[in-house]
Amino acid sequence: MHKGLKWLAVITTLGMLFVLLGGALVTKTESGMGCGRSWPLCHGQLIPSNITFELVIELAHRVVSGAVGLLVLALSIWSWKAIGYKRETKFLSFLSFFFLVLQALIGAAAVIWAQSDFVLALHFGISLISFTAVLLLTLLIFEVDNKFEADKLIINKQMRFHIIGVTLYSYIVVYTGALVRHTKSSLVCPDWPLCVNSNPMFPTNMYEWIQMGHRTAAGLIFLWIAYITYIAIKHHKHQKVLYGGWIIAFSLVTLQVISGAFVVITRLNLGLALFHALIISCLFGLLCYFVLLCSRSKLQE
Repeated sequence: MHKGLKWLAVITTLGMLFVLLGGALVTKTESGMGCGRSWPLCHGQLIPSNITFELVIELAHRVVSGAVGLLVLALSIWSWKAIGYKRETKFLSFLSFFFLVLQALIGAAAVIWAQSDFVLALHFGISLISFTAVLLLTLLIFEVDNKFEADKLIINKQMRFHIIGVTLYSYIVVYTGALVRHTKSSLVCPDWPLCVNSNPMFPTNMYEWIQMGHRTAAGLIFLWIAYITYIAIKHHKHQKVLYGGWIIAFSLVTLQVISGAFVVITRLNLGLALFHALIISCLFGLLCYFVLLCSRSKLQE
């Protein structure tokens, strides 16, 4: 059913991942000004004459974002028509395209007018919301075949609290990670997990606070998800979506912590840094899917 729509959904979801990773690549390679203060053109030219590495990275990111934007628009319209009877479809269709346009405008503003690092850190988070909306839309499309029991869950108050709480908290973790990149605080603490070159108790400057704040936030979400996974394994084996989903979530957050450590240890290996961004994107998408399941479930003590 809806075979063409499924293909479009999968391609668009992968495209949104490329947009997310492309934005991280632009930041990691400091290519944000690769096209100068010109947008959407590059140095005011449709085809730039002076090609540099930074220009290629920035221009490629703009082209991919534009192409994926058209895919998101097509997916939103087709989903609206094909599965508009599912209550989440119209909201997610709007959300995916709106936040993709919003992140493009914020990116343009960052190019044309200089923005603070704290504002720029929002860019990744806004792109992440758009990606997540597309991912959830894709899952809705595949739910039509009823191959997994996503509509039959009853989620109790304890699990509901943890799902909503850890999802909201994960966005804070995402923001602190983006802030580390944009403030160039990644190697201000070259050791891991502690900041050995700092005061043993407290960071000594803003950059150390940002770096250690992110590490602390990441450590807390690891412990929180580990605890929820324990609850899921102990009490929700009969609910395959929750049981399997939380095992996947714990695997992702474990990979996230390990990759974050190796990003520091390898002194910002680009591949590991992009993998780090990829993992948190997948984890956030999964957590938001749990929230969607909560919104469907009848409240149970």
